Amino acid sequence: MARTALFVLALATAALGCKGDRNKCETACRNYATLVYWEKTDAEIASAPEGARENLKKQRLSEFTNYLEQGVEMCVNQCSSANNDEQIECMTKAKTGAEATACSDKDD
Repeated sequence: MARTALFVLALATAALGCKGDRNKCETACRNYATLVYWEKTDAEIASAPEGARENLKKQRLSEFTNYLEQGVEMCVNQCSSANNDEQIECMTKAKTGAEATACSDKDD
C-alpha cells in the first residue's frame, strides 16, 4: 500500500513537472484564436452590404470577446499539458489565421 502511494505521488510530481509554461500558452492561444476568428469574420464583414458592415463588426466583436474568454482556459490547459514548445512558439509568432492553423496541424 505504501509503495502504491509513493508511486502515485511520483507520477503526480512528474506530471506537474512536465507542464508547459501557462503564460506562454495563454499568449499562443489568444493569438491563435484572434487570427483564426478574425480571418473568417473579416471576410464575412467584407461581403456584407456596405451599410450593414459596421453593425456586423460590432456584433462579431462582442461575440469574439465571449468566445475568447470561454475557450482560452481550455486551450491553455491543453497547451500546457502537451508541453510542445515548437507549437507554442509557432502559434505565438503566427501573423495570419492560415499560419496559426498550420501550427496546430503539425505532427507532435
